[in-house]
Amino acid sequence: MSQTEAVFWFFAAVSVISAFLCITRRNPVASALWLVNTLFALAAIFILLDAHFIGALQVLVYAGAIMVLFLFVIMLLNLGRDTGTDMLGWAGRIVMLAVGALLATELLVLARVVPDQRFVLPAGTLARITEEQGAVGAIAAPLFRDYLIPFEITSVLLLAAVVGAVVLAKRRL
Repeated sequence: MSQTEAVFWFFAAVSVISAFLCITRRNPVASALWLVNTLFALAAIFILLDAHFIGALQVLVYAGAIMVLFLFVIMLLNLGRDTGTDMLGWAGRIVMLAVGALLATELLVLARVVPDQRFVLPAGTLARITEEQGAVGAIAAPLFRDYLIPFEITSVLLLAAVVGAVVLAKRRL
């Protein structure tokens, strides 16, 4: 295993563990911070795959702006009060072990069924597109040509979430 593969597997493990911790935390602030850790690990994976622009966007847009928005809404709604501990009972630990064993079994089966098969673009395709349009153009052209409506809908949804949080918080004051 090369050094790059070892770093890739490290960040893959960090992202999976952080995502798991994100969905198992009872405190919404802790959950949001684990999500930030997951997003940083994914940005590192993008950079390892020579997608530097997407990695930078991952950090700036998702780990930066969106997570600040999430934390702002969580704090505005005061969701962090009177929550229990993050410790699970014996039943929760048994379920975690069962899910972990199931995932490990799936990984072992997939490793045997699909050995050394890479899921990438044909050789030179990404390099050709980046050379013709540049890294920003390769991302911006399909985003604003093919996916403009979903992009704008996402913006409106985030705005509606902030307005809703402000309205809910104002009722309590």
